[in-house]
Amino acid sequence: MLNAYQKTFLIRFLAYFGLFMGLLGMIVQFGPPVGAEFNYRKNLLFGVHYTIAAEVIKPSPVAGSSAVPTPSGSSTGGGFGDFSNVGANQIVPVSTDFGIVIEKIDANAKVIANVDPANQAEYSKALALGVAEAKGSTAPGQPGNLYIFSHSTDAPWNVARYNAIFYLLRELTKGDRVVIFYQGRRYDYIVFDKTITKPSDLTFLANRYDKPVLTLQTCDPPGTSTNRLIVRAQLAGS
Repeated sequence: MLNAYQKTFLIRFLAYFGLFMGLLGMIVQFGPPVGAEFNYRKNLLFGVHYTIAAEVIKPSPVAGSSAVPTPSGSSTGGGFGDFSNVGANQIVPVSTDFGIVIEKIDANAKVIANVDPANQAEYSKALALGVAEAKGSTAPGQPGNLYIFSHSTDAPWNVARYNAIFYLLRELTKGDRVVIFYQGRRYDYIVFDKTITKPSDLTFLANRYDKPVLTLQTCDPPGTSTNRLIVRAQLAGS
């Protein structure tokens, strides 16, 4: 039998342990989005800006143009130059085979190609690695609809499990730049529209355009599946 002191000690220990585990769980669940939000607001306050490293290839021309994209900097290392002098506020894309960089929100992710947005098992696997290109999308730089989606996430407990690269997508406004890297080329898209819609609305996914359009999708509000936030951008110069 435990005496009164031992019982009191055990009760307090269990209470503090439960409190500690609860706080730890909250940090795991909400730490990434809270950290992203804090860093974004801090950067706004102090005027910190992110730019793609100058050594990364220049933007490709609009489809149909006779101009040929030329890498800037050194021609060694596959034409992407030497990143040894990259500064703290410069972004080196995680993939130039298929990647996305949004300088305004410091987003940088690999794009997983040809993912079925109606297949939860398939897109969950893809979103654990980066963001997903919807099956049937048009190739970057080509007339049509390049559709890329990610969770922001779908539930707080999945923040650490699934990619939350689009958590701050809501901060994009008309005129902001979204950069797509594809097969060693760079494509700059300029935001022209931002819309909140219901998950059942497939209009933006089904849309086809006669110009190169990039459509980005995430959950809204963050951490829920209530709505979809849609951001559309058009290839610069198209």
